[in-house]
Amino acid sequence: MKKIRKYKWFWAWQDEKEEAWLSEMAKQGLHLESLPFPGIYEFRKGDPGDYIYRLDFQSLQGKDRESYLQLFDDAGWEHIGDMGGWVYFRHLVNGSEIPDIYSDLESKIGKYQRILVALAIFLPIMIFLTHDSEGVTRFGSWFIIVELLQAILYLLWAFAMVRLFLRINTLKKKNNESS
Repeated sequence: MKKIRKYKWFWAWQDEKEEAWLSEMAKQGLHLESLPFPGIYEFRKGDPGDYIYRLDFQSLQGKDRESYLQLFDDAGWEHIGDMGGWVYFRHLVNGSEIPDIYSDLESKIGKYQRILVALAIFLPIMIFLTHDSEGVTRFGSWFIIVELLQAILYLLWAFAMVRLFLRINTLKKKNNESS
């Protein structure tokens, strides 16, 4: 079977867009096989199929992880792989019912909250690793470029946090309207 590698970038709040893209790839006969690096998808060429893909964000270890994956397996979800805390699942669509991995909006909100916590935990580490009080002497004329790249990285980080907060608030409003 032929393997095909595709490159595509999705942000954490675009998980539904990524799921739709993966389902569309399956309809074209490209079935997700692995995720070697963020933005890189490895597909296996096969017969077109009507699969639904779902993503979750978890950092479970040991028996908790085994129980988590078993729960999905029991519900008919195939575990495809993991990438940076993201867990990828696939389910063959039978009939008109489209399965979901969340039974309620609270669970989906929890996913985005877990992502925010991961970003918040990693932020001080990132600042520590990128902060350099002796940057001028170490980088010389490159100092301005390094500082600019750090500023861009921090802005992207802040943008991601804001977008995730907005996604959570949208889901909370939707949840309040339905109850």
